[in-house]
Amino acid sequence: MFLSATAAVTAAASAATAWRRRAASRLVHRARRWAQNAGAVTAERPGLLHFGRIGPGTRLAHPLGTVFGERWIHLGDHCIIGEQVTLTVGLMPTDALPGDDPGTGFGPDPVLRLGHGVVLGRGSHVVALAPIVLGEKVYCGPYVYLTSVNHSYDDIARPIGEQWPRTAPVEIGAGSWLGAGCVILPGARLGRNVVVAAGAVVRGDVPDFAVVAGAPARIVRRWDEATSDWQPPLRTPAPVPFPAEASPEQLLDTGEFEQQA
Repeated sequence: MFLSATAAVTAAASAATAWRRRAASRLVHRARRWAQNAGAVTAERPGLLHFGRIGPGTRLAHPLGTVFGERWIHLGDHCIIGEQVTLTVGLMPTDALPGDDPGTGFGPDPVLRLGHGVVLGRGSHVVALAPIVLGEKVYCGPYVYLTSVNHSYDDIARPIGEQWPRTAPVEIGAGSWLGAGCVILPGARLGRNVVVAAGAVVRGDVPDFAVVAGAPARIVRRWDEATSDWQPPLRTPAPVPFPAEASPEQLLDTGEFEQQA
């Protein structure tokens, strides 16, 4: 009898502990969701940030990465900026520089410009000292790194991190896709609808309608105007999109469309 009572008390204590843990977990997740919504940056709710422009419909997820020099950052309409994305203009925050009006050397024009509909995936970095321009509807996967400034190595007697960096403008053409973890170096100029493979390291010019991969990146496929086809040809046929008139119920039944295709 004593053992049965002890077992019952132990079971009740375990159940209470499990309930408290579930309740604490729900509370933490609800608090995190509230913080994400409340901390998101939009044109209507910029928080403590003073961007040169935030277009309507643009949202920067909370928490952000490092952000400074935002007066020279212009964000287009309906952009999506993921969590932990870093956006910077300059080498350090302007309020850390000496002088009455630090940072005026960048002038009145934006240094970092995102076109309408740009997507920056979680953990990406855009670091500008010379101009960086992303055209409309450029999509970036997670942890993409774009920079217009890089270390120089002119003096072997000085630490590389103490040598003045080199800069060159960067331009990403409209409609391009930058895969996860790729690096875009100073001076890169990508044309329209360019695909950069995951992990690629890009410098120099890339023509319109090309696919680049590798480190350093090279063209592995491009559109041939003469044949109106990809060279080398695609290995799989283009996917068939859902019909525009499809109902929500039909969209759930993807097998039906696969059979029709």
